[in-house]
Amino acid sequence: MSVSSARGTVSPITLVLLATVLLIQLPVSSASESNETCNAYVKPCSGGLVFPLWQPVSNLSVGDKIARGAVYFLGMVYMFLGVSIVADRFMSAIEVITSKEKEVIVRKPDGTTTTVNIKIWNETVSNLTLMALGSSAPEILLSVIEICINNFQAGDLGPSTIVGSAAFNLFIITAICVYCIPEGENRTIKHLHVFFLTATWSIIAYLWLYFILSVSSVGVVHIWEAIVTLLFFPATVITAYIADKKLFPYAFLSKKYRSSRHKGMVVSSEGDHELADGKANHHDEVVFKGVSEESDIKEIKEFEEHRKEYMDILRELRKKNPNADMKTLEEMAEYEAINRGPKSRAFYRIQATRKLTGGGNVVKKSKIERKASLDDVKIEVKDDSTTRVYFDPGHYTVMENVGTFYLTVTREGGDLNKTLYVDYKSEDGTANAGSDYENAEGTVVFYPMETHKQFPITILDDDIFEEDEHFYVRLSNLRTGDSQGMFDSNNSGAGEVKLIPPFVATVMILDDDHPGIFHFEEKEMNVPEAIGEVEIKVVRSSGARGTVRVPYHTTDGSAKKGRDFDTTDTEVIFHNDETEKAILLKIFDDEEYEKNETFQIHLDEPLIVRRGSENDDDEIEPSREGRRESEAQQEEEHLSEMAKPRLGDIKTLCVHIQESYEFKNVVDKLLKKANVSLVVGTSSWREQFIEAITVSAGDEDDEEDEKLPSCMDYVMHFLTLFWKVIFACVPPTDYLGGWACFTVSIIMIGVLTLFIQDLATEFGCTVGLKNSITAISVVALGTSVPDTFASKVAAVNDRYADSSIGNVTGSNAVNVFLGIGLAWTIAAIYHAVQGNSFEVDPGSLALSVTVFCIEAVLCCTVIVVRRKFGGELGGPFKLRIVTVVFFVFLWLFYIIMSALVAYCVIPSI
Repeated sequence: MSVSSARGTVSPITLVLLATVLLIQLPVSSASESNETCNAYVKPCSGGLVFPLWQPVSNLSVGDKIARGAVYFLGMVYMFLGVSIVADRFMSAIEVITSKEKEVIVRKPDGTTTTVNIKIWNETVSNLTLMALGSSAPEILLSVIEICINNFQAGDLGPSTIVGSAAFNLFIITAICVYCIPEGENRTIKHLHVFFLTATWSIIAYLWLYFILSVSSVGVVHIWEAIVTLLFFPATVITAYIADKKLFPYAFLSKKYRSSRHKGMVVSSEGDHELADGKANHHDEVVFKGVSEESDIKEIKEFEEHRKEYMDILRELRKKNPNADMKTLEEMAEYEAINRGPKSRAFYRIQATRKLTGGGNVVKKSKIERKASLDDVKIEVKDDSTTRVYFDPGHYTVMENVGTFYLTVTREGGDLNKTLYVDYKSEDGTANAGSDYENAEGTVVFYPMETHKQFPITILDDDIFEEDEHFYVRLSNLRTGDSQGMFDSNNSGAGEVKLIPPFVATVMILDDDHPGIFHFEEKEMNVPEAIGEVEIKVVRSSGARGTVRVPYHTTDGSAKKGRDFDTTDTEVIFHNDETEKAILLKIFDDEEYEKNETFQIHLDEPLIVRRGSENDDDEIEPSREGRRESEAQQEEEHLSEMAKPRLGDIKTLCVHIQESYEFKNVVDKLLKKANVSLVVGTSSWREQFIEAITVSAGDEDDEEDEKLPSCMDYVMHFLTLFWKVIFACVPPTDYLGGWACFTVSIIMIGVLTLFIQDLATEFGCTVGLKNSITAISVVALGTSVPDTFASKVAAVNDRYADSSIGNVTGSNAVNVFLGIGLAWTIAAIYHAVQGNSFEVDPGSLALSVTVFCIEAVLCCTVIVVRRKFGGELGGPFKLRIVTVVFFVFLWLFYIIMSALVAYCVIPSI
């Protein structure tokens, strides 16, 4: 990424290299002067604010020092575990806070508007503020606490931890991420301009430290220097936001827009594409200048990408699980969407911590199911103490020639040991008792443990053509008996039994004496686009005698045959006594979200293939003997005309091809619910304590069944159980939008950091390490271990390198500007009020900063060069090994150089 103009090209890396060359040329103190003031001896142990001095402190043997050092070291490790676990709660709160969404109305390129959900927090701003604070909270708080407990005097532990942590993050974490990518794969940084900007700021941060300590006012930090250091933090956030949103000066660059392959999407670019080879596609592009709707287009693009991804997931699951209902598919799709979707730095940090401490995978199907919205949960409460009686089913359709058939009455619930009586009686509708059916009246008796009973109904057949008719059968007079079947005259159980709908059954009689009237059920029909195939029902009413062929054809509307739909045949054939047939249509899915296109199906005149059944005579009934020939001919013509099949009133069906409302609603829900805050957040203290005491498998793949915890999972769980239970008392993330959890968690981190400060100081003085060396090695390593595992998980699982190494540079800058800037501002103001200066001995810090700056430039250069070979992470095996060895060498060289200066082996700058 470079900033281009007509006059040339200037890279941020070039600017940093120039700054480094100038740094080397700056005047430095002489070696002799440095040696005169350098002190290689470690200060004697003096006890901490929390932990008292371990007596005695003099005349200790080597064994005693090793034993005490081991105790202090294990104490620091245990405290680091505690910090990791409470940081888990802290990052959960940050994830919930930064994942808040709002609905906005944006304008599409065609002028229409749509409502999309976008995050309130900008991703870059959240990464540089709350996310960076979450991952760097121990280092920042250590620097502030050290100043406060040392009577506002400068110490070595806080600043050196920040610089040492930056070196470990940039060199070691990047090396691990480069190596751990699966063979044959690579990862690139998506927001390259933001990475360059934060990398530049991180190096400027350490150049600024050198300028304060060794150039501007050697050994003294003035108020304005400390305040400027602190103000660099908002400056970093603002400039990164400008780069991310492509605001000024991007507004004056040419913007090129082109149509995407997917309908309704627009892709924009500025010069070279970030993730391309620098060759922009100028085909069919329109160039605009000063367009103000850039953010709208970006929001539409992100919305469409997520929407299409969730649709693909849902379709894929529907193909794999054709018998699953939509609710089950929704839960499965939500799990898949969260698994596949982009993750934040906070998510990977939480995932790493929980796997390390036996907490298992963050994304669990069971937890997602528990997180379902209460609006989606329908609870049906049945009173099992009451016996319910009803028809099952409540509607019957029979042919006129069916003869006798049976209606079913069902009872459920209550005491099945009792005898139950219920009367039934038929009632006329358009069908009349005696001419169309036999009147039915009687009593159904349910003996103990019987749940279903049937009674017969007889249909009367005739040869008279008539319309379809119906009648009713009603249940009434429900009463109970004892277990021996004796009728309960007192009807004491009347309150325990009741009739529920349908207690009236409808019987439809279809006339079978006519070939039939053929028609559609409705004039219009909505068809979901994603259905694949659909059956259009053609109904045969007012008769079902004989075999009839019904041709049909389609006419295009906004939907075109062959593009949006197609037919499999040109006619349907009704055999004798068949009353329904289906026209099979194929619907083509072109992935339109709000599709609404139409076409029509027309029924043509039906034709008789055979009169009656295959066993009947095909000829019309012969005329009676002795009838005159003319009368017989007239009657034959009349009967022939009456016997012809014909079309009904609804002979044209308008089909609307739309996106399935159910399918669309599930996709819309996924856009709102497929949020990792649902799985990392908590809603109650009960849920937190259950999670705290539950052991889960640390390595779960995308398997159907969750794996059992391993032995190491149990060991780590019980080792950290104390911290888990303690920090389960932190308010759940659902309280006050996550801010209650955020506040309490950072206080807890501060308390643990105080313990770490004491332990680190006493560990160093016991084993003979200076605070600066303890800080850049042991403390920096301890605070960076969770970030190391988080970056490794992110590098393997994420599509881009932003979450793994892209945020390292921004975090390093925030460490300096907040950690050192805030602590030094407090101390400088305090000393100014006291009437003296805030003195900071450059010591080994100045050289550490210088070495780190030079090595950081080399590291960033290697990262950029690797991009030309496929990606910043992964790539060919030999290239990986060379990169990893080089980065590890940079880190070891930084540690060794800092130690040599601290112990006066070589002079400081």
